[in-house]
Amino acid sequence: MLAQYVYPSKIGLFRIIRHGRQWRVLHDELEVGRHDTAETALIATRIACPQARLPGELDQWRYVPELALAHSRVSAEGTHWQLAG
Repeated sequence: MLAQYVYPSKIGLFRIIRHGRQWRVLHDELEVGRHDTAETALIATRIACPQARLPGELDQWRYVPELALAHSRVSAEGTHWQLAG
């Protein structure tokens, strides 16, 4: 999982995701744009989607660190669960 900022609005879920050296903005599953910093991504998204009423500061968004869910990744071989019984 990549580092990202997440904010649920009345019109959908917004995410600002680190993608290499850039930050991608997603509204639900639709990419809205790519930017050099998370802050410029936020400003551009607020201008593009004023109806979402997004907070103006990233500290008001939920931050999910890069390795937060790394333990939940499925291995290349797949996951095999032992069934009881």
